[in-house]
Amino acid sequence: MKGNYTYVWISLVILVFGIIFIPKIIDRVREGDIVDSDRHNIGQKSVKVSEEELVKVGQVPPFEFTDQHNKTITNADYKGKVYVVEFFFTTCPTICPVMNRNMLKLEKVFQDNPGFGIASFTINPENDTPEVLLEYAKEYGVKHPNWHFLTGDHDAIYNLANNGFNLYAGVNPEVEGGFEHSGMFALIDAEGNIRSRTDKFGNPLVYYDGLEQEGIDMLKNDIAVLLKQ
Repeated sequence: MKGNYTYVWISLVILVFGIIFIPKIIDRVREGDIVDSDRHNIGQKSVKVSEEELVKVGQVPPFEFTDQHNKTITNADYKGKVYVVEFFFTTCPTICPVMNRNMLKLEKVFQDNPGFGIASFTINPENDTPEVLLEYAKEYGVKHPNWHFLTGDHDAIYNLANNGFNLYAGVNPEVEGGFEHSGMFALIDAEGNIRSRTDKFGNPLVYYDGLEQEGIDMLKNDIAVLLKQ
């Protein structure tokens, strides 16, 4: 008999829970609260962080290249600006279009801020001349004056990518497009420091995923934090 009473009480608790909470859950589903709020937060680190949480993971090395307007651009031209770095090439048939569409999202958010910039280094300088880069920028509708598409000496670019930023770039005739490179973005502060979030153990993540919306959302927050806007 004691077991039967236990089952009765459990059934009553389930019934009361259903009467009280299920209508509320149904209302939240109808209103989109669960889809827009709960689902996107499951297992994800908060998009918002403070400046103190953005650690310095290195210094941008000196560089000097030519942009799409045939203008010489160095790291000194970015001094005082918060900017994002990527390595790409204009004939890339795979990840580059995704990366630059995501970069356009950043440009749109900070289009009126002269303290923001982007540095896009081509890893195929033999093809990507200033003229080619200018057409590429026009095709994407690039408007920000501080978004420079940079070309120059092949070895200097690869040294900057692989040793300066530790963002892999390489020539590989066996892959589609003939080149391999990272799809990650680097964030640079106004003093030329590479900045990064940390993981739950306090280790620097170093880079931001340039292919996923989560990485772009993090960048939007962190750029704004460094710009103090």
